[in-house]
Amino acid sequence: MDDQLQRLLEAETRAQAVIDAASQERQRIIDDTLATVRDAEARFEAGRVGLRAPFLSEALGRADQAVAGFTRKYGERQRTLRDLAARHESDAVDAALALLLDPSE
Repeated sequence: MDDQLQRLLEAETRAQAVIDAASQERQRIIDDTLATVRDAEARFEAGRVGLRAPFLSEALGRADQAVAGFTRKYGERQRTLRDLAARHESDAVDAALALLLDPSE
């Protein structure tokens, strides 16, 4: 019986050693994986600026085109309004002169 108990104690000791080794290996794998993930995140963050640059450039180009279009459109509108104002000013001056020269109308 003592021999069986001794063998069980030795088996338990060996099992505990296997468990400890497995725990250490598990922790090493977790640490390696975390380091790999951190490296991948760092590479992603470093490359993110490069990934965004073409999209930002395209967006800025479109914005510049939109601003140029609006500037042209509103410049034309402003010229049209000034032409209308000049015509109406001439009509108003003519009407005022007519009223001053012939108040009976």
